Order: sequence, then structure tokens, then C-alpha cells
Amino acid sequence: MKRMRNVLLALAGFAAVGASAQSVALPNPARAAAKGDEIICLVEPSLEVNVGTPVDGTLEVVNADRGDVVSSGQLLARLDTGVQVASANVQQAKAAFGARKYERNEDLQKQQLISSQELDEIATEQKLAELEFKERREQIRLRSIVSPIRGVIVDRYRNRGDLVKQEKIFRIAQIDPLHVETVVPASYFGRIRIGQTYDVTPQLVGGKLKAKVSAIDRVIDAASGTFRVRLLLPNPKFELPSGQRCNINFNATGTDR
Repeated sequence: MKRMRNVLLALAGFAAVGASAQSVALPNPARAAAKGDEIICLVEPSLEVNVGTPVDGTLEVVNADRGDVVSSGQLLARLDTGVQVASANVQQAKAAFGARKYERNEDLQKQQLISSQELDEIATEQKLAELEFKERREQIRLRSIVSPIRGVIVDRYRNRGDLVKQEKIFRIAQIDPLHVETVVPASYFGRIRIGQTYDVTPQLVGGKLKAKVSAIDRVIDAASGTFRVRLLLPNPKFELPSGQRCNINFNATGTDR
């Protein structure tokens, strides 16, 4: 995410710019490496998704609000479906009538009272009616908004009764696992490997925790002499809030797990 990248780059050069929001100077990654200090990192959601609807309509049901924990497949909201349900019922009745008509005419064809061509036309009409009924059911399904992930509702943009037109309604953050993003001096390149585990200490909540390296930049930023590293931090009970800063010491030997 662009916002997260900007924050991390700001952290990397903070010593040259000024002090933190708490008026305490934060160490530059290169200087921290030389002194053996811990490097600043940032705890972020591992995924954020905007959830909405591909069709227009009025919000009839809203089951989730900001801060709610939701599971994958959970119904979050639903648009009005009155017209669509009525249309589906009509098409279902046509499909059922077509099936009965085909059965009657199948017996007549066996008695050679109607031609095979006539029976084929009846069968085709019945099949088309069934397909149209399935289409109506899919149109109803599109009016239900479900969560694609297990996570937390970050924002809700619309309320019950609002007219929506193919727009986002919720923003959901996946916070299990969390991403630990940090900027590391170029001297560490090759020493940190994917799969290694390091101790991460969130500054607000959590204490010392284990996080595993999941991604390493293959390009070093020439201007700052740094590269980015991402670690995965398990958060199964959603006890750790994202958005907090943390500390990590890459001078300690990482364990391969």
C-alpha cells in the first residue's frame, strides 16, 4: 500500500528529519545496525479489501458495523430483492410447467402422435426456462454482500435505506496474520532469509512476540541504502491492534522454522 510505504520510508530517514510524535528521536536503520539497536517497524493488516455490490439498489439489511469481527462468507448486508424474487418465482413456475409439458408430449411421441422435432422444440423451451430461472437466482445472489475474508470491519460507508449504485459499502482488514513492515540497512542484505524467525516487540500492546520473515526486497534503494523486509505475525485472537509501531533486532540470530 502506498500509504504504508510512505510511512516506512519516513521511519527510515527519521533521524535526519526530526523527532517522533512523542518527541523522542527514533534511530536511523543504518545507525541502529552499527550500535546494535533495535530497528523500528510497523504492524499492518495483512490484507484490506473493499466490499460492495455490482448492482444498483436500496440497502434493505445491514448486519455489520465498524469494529465488528466477521468471518469468511458471513452476510454483511443485502439490497432489496422484492422484484427479483417475484421474477424468479415466475420463471420457476414456467420451468416446472415446461417439465410437465415435456413429460406429456414424450408419451405422445412414443405413440407417434407428434414428431421428434416437435418434442425437441418442447424440450428446448423447457431447458431455456430452467436456465432463465438460474439466471434470476444469480441476480438475487448478487444483491447479498458477504465477507470474503475473516477480519475486522474498518469502515462502513452506507446505512440501511441508502440507495447504492455499484459502490463499496465496507472496508475489511485481515489482521490474522499481521504484517510487520520494516526498512533495513543494505548491510543486512543476504543475512536475513525468508523463513527465519525474529523477536518483535510492539510498542503499545503485545510484549515480545515471534514473527517469521515472509518477503524481502530484491532491490536496494540507492538513495537511502536500505531495503524492505516483511514478517508475518500470528494474531489468531485479534488481540494485537494493527497500526502500532514495533521494534525488531536483526542482530540477534534468526531461527529457521
